[in-house]
Amino acid sequence: MAEVAAPTATSPYAPLRHRTFRWLWLGVMISVFGTFMQVVGAQWLFVDRPDAGRIVALVQAATTLPSLVLALPAGVLADSFDRRALLLGLQAYLLVVGLSLTGLAFAGEVTVAVLLVFTALLGASTALELPAWQSIVPTLLPRDQIGAATRLDMLGVNVARAAGPALAGLVIARAGVPWVFALNAVSVVGFGVALLLWRPPRRDVPRRERFLPAIRAGGNYVRRDPPTRRILLRTAAFVLPGTAVWALLPILANEQYGVGPGAYGVMFAVLGIGALLGVLLLGRVRTALPAERLLHVAALPV
Repeated sequence: MAEVAAPTATSPYAPLRHRTFRWLWLGVMISVFGTFMQVVGAQWLFVDRPDAGRIVALVQAATTLPSLVLALPAGVLADSFDRRALLLGLQAYLLVVGLSLTGLAFAGEVTVAVLLVFTALLGASTALELPAWQSIVPTLLPRDQIGAATRLDMLGVNVARAAGPALAGLVIARAGVPWVFALNAVSVVGFGVALLLWRPPRRDVPRRERFLPAIRAGGNYVRRDPPTRRILLRTAAFVLPGTAVWALLPILANEQYGVGPGAYGVMFAVLGIGALLGVLLLGRVRTALPAERLLHVAALPV
């Protein structure tokens, strides 16, 4: 059997040669997998009620709103505190919140209000976790592998976006929504264990910037930097309509197409498959189109 060549520094998989990054990245991806399962379970829980459209829209809002509200504070916290300790605390928080929701679901005590509160609590942790994880990555790898690590993150998220909903639909069809909540709760354990085993080198901690002045400084930077404003506007132009599609998908599946949770999970997974194909093709497309033109093409209505 031919020997497989070791990846070089230019390989898209080169960051996985670094043991610490590999295990932390795997833990993050398993957690993301659970997050997408959780979204499907939360959206399907009340899909048979007469006011399902309103409930599903509120669930989507509770999922997305924390990321919008906490974006700047999350960045400040990631810069101000020990990131490993912050991430460990968030994993413990997610486990407690996830298991609490699971227990209420098995007991049949999840009302619409309870579901919305727990969805927002889970979304808040996700919003706080992302900047801390992204800030850790450059400390784990050589500088020339950071771009490859970013692409691996995109690849992993989109694999989870495709496979997580499909598995969630299967679990709901066979066992019920509470088991989806349970799987999401335990999905954080791997990342927590990887963080516990990681011993980062001691570094001099810079003086912490005060919380409110740091947020004001971030807001001023965005307001005065045109390229950053354009990026945020383009992101909003995609995310806001996309969120509406994701919110309406369970209603379309249940009421218009008359399919069950398994088929709904597959429908949701198709979104992830498309995103995954985009990530895999991005390298080749970038060689033919400049980044600015590629963004214009990607924004065209379909």
